[in-house]
Amino acid sequence: MNLASAPSRRLLAALFVVSGSMHFLLADSYARTVPPTLPWPTALVLISGGAEVLGGLGLLSERTRAIAGIGLILLLFMVWPANVQMLLQARAIGASTVWQLLLWLRLPVQLLMMVWVWRAARLGT
Repeated sequence: MNLASAPSRRLLAALFVVSGSMHFLLADSYARTVPPTLPWPTALVLISGGAEVLGGLGLLSERTRAIAGIGLILLLFMVWPANVQMLLQARAIGASTVWQLLLWLRLPVQLLMMVWVWRAARLGT
């Protein structure tokens, strides 16, 4: 699949809009994944959810595509600690091996998402 194609960009946008919307529907659950060193976990979840929705929508317009792409890449980088926190919590409670494996796999997948956003937003071209 051409990651810069319109269908790819629409799929990526939909993933971000749905994912961002889930931050509002499951804010309390998501807030538990915010590392304890960060203040205001629920606010951070809502802000990141809004950023995902806006970034996803921004990918759909040629006028906003580049700034949306930059914002989404920065967001993916900034939420990395929450994904690590989820893994640490899963290990601490003895979650299933399958769940822990999925959480481990999520880390490199996040890097692939950054590449997908880069290409879909046509950054560097």
